[in-house]
Amino acid sequence: MSEAIIITPVKDSLTTTKRTIEAISKARGNFEYYIFNDFSNADTKMYLEQAKKKYNFQLIHLEDITNTPSPNYKLVLQTAQKIAVEKNCPLGIIESDVVIKNDTLSRLINLLNTKEKPGLVGAITVDESDNYNFPYNFEKIKNADVLNTSHSLSFCCTLISAQFLKEFNFTLLSDNKDWFDVFISRQSKKLGYNNYLAKGIEVLHLPHSSRPWKNLKYKNPVLYYLKKIFLKRDRI
Repeated sequence: MSEAIIITPVKDSLTTTKRTIEAISKARGNFEYYIFNDFSNADTKMYLEQAKKKYNFQLIHLEDITNTPSPNYKLVLQTAQKIAVEKNCPLGIIESDVVIKNDTLSRLINLLNTKEKPGLVGAITVDESDNYNFPYNFEKIKNADVLNTSHSLSFCCTLISAQFLKEFNFTLLSDNKDWFDVFISRQSKKLGYNNYLAKGIEVLHLPHSSRPWKNLKYKNPVLYYLKKIFLKRDRI
């Protein structure tokens, strides 16, 4: 029986996607791995088709089930929740710009099984210099604490408990948003669950590789917010 369902949504960013998949293939633990290809270009799609047997993952092309343009994160979450609930497993999300370690998943699963009423359990993200980085750069002190946090957990590398998945149906997610980590984190707390940030479980994060335009937020914030408002991008 699987300990978790693990998913990675993919939208191009082939260089980081390859690193993400290879790292997950080496991870310890008994889990099923699904990749959701969200209308990636031909090169990315061809790589995923070639890699699925080598790395033992199940590949879902969203173009086969929807005509809605990318991003289709709501559909990804709804489909993955259904799989996880049917198998009575937690759902793990590892983004395509994240590189985990061999013991990342086993340690997160252990926390999920031992902490009090967990809703979400997340690994903290670091840059290539091993410093905490986006979206957890509000943490300034390096240590191995596991925080019962009121901050929202990012879906960079996060497990969602099976119990919470049964209690909150992702069909209720808004059609007016693109990303749902903040909302789902808050919903977890609202329903009486605890969200845990594991500062001692570090994963490499290479931010915004699939959405390079989002780097404008730091380089040219005025242009970023103009694009966000008028092009309806990055709706959180």
